Amino acid sequence: MIERVYIAIGSNLGDRRANCTQAIANISRIPSVRVVKISSLYETEPWGVRDQPNFINCAVEAETSCDPRTLMSILKNIEADMGRKDGPKWGPRVIDFDIIFYGSRIIKEDDLVIPHPHAHERSFVLTPLIEIEPGLMHPILKKTVSELVSRMG
Repeated sequence: MIERVYIAIGSNLGDRRANCTQAIANISRIPSVRVVKISSLYETEPWGVRDQPNFINCAVEAETSCDPRTLMSILKNIEADMGRKDGPKWGPRVIDFDIIFYGSRIIKEDDLVIPHPHAHERSFVLTPLIEIEPGLMHPILKKTVSELVSRMG
């Protein structure tokens, strides 16, 4: 079955724009994934740990035949191939992928949570998603990404 997936991408080390562009190209090369839409690149302040460089963020909408766990594993491999090292939570990184939505699925496991548990709190995730699909519905909160941003004030 083909599912629609939304992936957030961020980078705040090295050539951040080039890293995000390369990440999108790498996602496009996954045989079981077809990138449908790509947002603009946005420069944003860090979230969580403030004492680090600003991020470049974007998002992609894709169709995939991968199950969520397989897709996450492939994305983690791309991160590693691009030079991502393990570091502090919310710390600086060459590249970061988060599966924000995977169809309307709700998954709560120790190592995989979809929708992303902090997506609704992060304008750097929601703003690129609004550009791609303003009516995209959060499957738990039952609000569109546009409504979630407007509630942030």
